[in-house]
Amino acid sequence: MKGALEPPAPAGTAPRPRPSAVTPKDVARATATRRRRSASLKLWAGAVCTLLVVVPVALAQVLPLPGANDQDLAKRRLPPLTDGHLFGTDQLGRDLLSRVLHGGQVSLSIGVLAVVVSGLIGIVAGAAAGYFGRWIDTVVSRLLEAQMSLPLLMMLLLVVALFGPSVTVITCVIAVAQWPEVARLTRSLVLVEREKPYVAAARVLGLRQAAILARHVIPNIVRQASLVVLLLLAQAVLLESALSYLGAGPQRPFATWGRIISDGQDYITTSWWLVTLPGLVIVLLVVGVNLLGDGLRDRTRRRVTEASS
Repeated sequence: MKGALEPPAPAGTAPRPRPSAVTPKDVARATATRRRRSASLKLWAGAVCTLLVVVPVALAQVLPLPGANDQDLAKRRLPPLTDGHLFGTDQLGRDLLSRVLHGGQVSLSIGVLAVVVSGLIGIVAGAAAGYFGRWIDTVVSRLLEAQMSLPLLMMLLLVVALFGPSVTVITCVIAVAQWPEVARLTRSLVLVEREKPYVAAARVLGLRQAAILARHVIPNIVRQASLVVLLLLAQAVLLESALSYLGAGPQRPFATWGRIISDGQDYITTSWWLVTLPGLVIVLLVVGVNLLGDGLRDRTRRRVTEASS
């Protein structure tokens, strides 16, 4: 009879599970599910956009392309998809795609080296300030405040003007300009991490403070700090492009993205591809790196939340 009470389960058997009131549709609409899907979408979109730029740039030497500096004045300012030139040619008849890919090698090399150096400086300085405190924290905090109060681009231009626009100088300048972001995050993470029980247990066991910091604390926060380093890669590429555009980047014969745009800006009304296509490559890389970093950060936060709960 409908609505009658179900007979009790026989002795020694498990009770029947009650049907859940949460339907699959409710699970699909949940905030956690939407965040998980958003993080996955960011990861896929960021990886695709980044690889579309990084892979051709890395293979520029083996691709069947003309030399980046090979001139042919009879083929000046050819539009894209003309005579085998996918991106067209510039004002001197050089293949624009070849120049963009070879210029990307210089720009990406400077960006990657700069974020690696800035990441090492920021993690070491921030971890020492957060763990030891006292005068170390005071010195690092004052340095952070002093550097972040200065106009970034003006400081970069001043240092490059003093020491010359070489690849080494520009890499070091960008690295020094970006370490405060990593140091601030690392310091805040270490302040939380040093109060956890495993740190107190390590102290009771007689481990030195430097050993606890290097062997236990830093490995637990390096993943979250590395996400900021990844996001700084896009900023480093933009800074290098800005310096090259202003004439303070690596000097010729290096073909950087900023210089390619600077050389083509006089022809923007008649040859739009000289500026637009290199600019789109920069935009694609920056958007891809930012999406990739945001997706990894969302996934890391979700894992940390699930582990703590």
